[in-house]
Amino acid sequence: MANDLVPPGLTYLADNIISRQNILGVSREQRAMWAKDLDLPGRAETVFFAGCGYQFSSQLETLSSLIRGMDKSVIGAGLPLRFARFQKKLGLNLPGIYSNVLSRGGENDAQPLEAAVKVLRNLGIKPAYLAEEEPCCGAPLLQAGLQDKFALNARQAYQKLKSSGVKKIIGIVPYCTHALSKLFPLYVDGYDLEVRHFVEEVAGKIALHKLRFPRKVKVTYHDPCQLVRFLKIVEEPRRILKAIENITFVETEWTHGEWSTCCGGGGGFEAVFPELSQMLGVNRARELMETGAEIIVTHCPGCILQLKSGLRQLKAEGIEVLDLAQVIAMAIE
Repeated sequence: MANDLVPPGLTYLADNIISRQNILGVSREQRAMWAKDLDLPGRAETVFFAGCGYQFSSQLETLSSLIRGMDKSVIGAGLPLRFARFQKKLGLNLPGIYSNVLSRGGENDAQPLEAAVKVLRNLGIKPAYLAEEEPCCGAPLLQAGLQDKFALNARQAYQKLKSSGVKKIIGIVPYCTHALSKLFPLYVDGYDLEVRHFVEEVAGKIALHKLRFPRKVKVTYHDPCQLVRFLKIVEEPRRILKAIENITFVETEWTHGEWSTCCGGGGGFEAVFPELSQMLGVNRARELMETGAEIIVTHCPGCILQLKSGLRQLKAEGIEVLDLAQVIAMAIE
């Protein structure tokens, strides 16, 4: 009976985490493909935690479309574990779609991850990457109400990290970083890993470097909910953007920082309320457009997905959405 209360899209994500250690259920090799040419060491005390979001952006967009269709289907939420049957009903091969997207667009999706590694190296930080051995943070399990499963996943992930010699984690996905830094200690006895977000590491070292964006441009910033409300990272991204030559920084009138309007993505919200999520994405994209910015900068794969989708719905032209790591990498040449 309890399973019947969990929306099918959210259950699908949770089942993938439990069975495959990532939200989309792809292979470990596919998940780590973004770093194949970066020559990152596989073991060190400090690791870069890539998470699931960035390299799977195109696939997540496909999944969101499927979930919107699912909510309107005759199957409904009563049979959430039969997602494969739903796919068959629609005549869709989701694993095949993932493979095709990976071969066509995966490299573009992974650009923020590659940019982050480049920036860290330029700042003298040389983290390892666990690649196929990187565990999933499991945060959607907790969002789905599966507290026991989240606790078990957290303990197993911690043991995996400790057995790999990890002492410090540099996260980039806000969702994962929040889970690793704030939630894991609540469920793992003796949790002793240092967890920092990418932007915290960069903000502390960037003042010693000259930053210059390749062209003059007006930029605004969208605060991801997890970053600003849970990790309390508000001023660091702004300080970095204001320090970059050729960037004119503008803000929405009052919906920024702690008062930033949500884009409607993250936390499984798009899986539970897909149509409302889409409406919120359009609303936030419109607010940011009204600043007159040519580039919307954010720092979350879910926000990037939602804002790009919102701009498409608005038929906006000449406005780009970039991750903060990409902007810094372009400016640190």
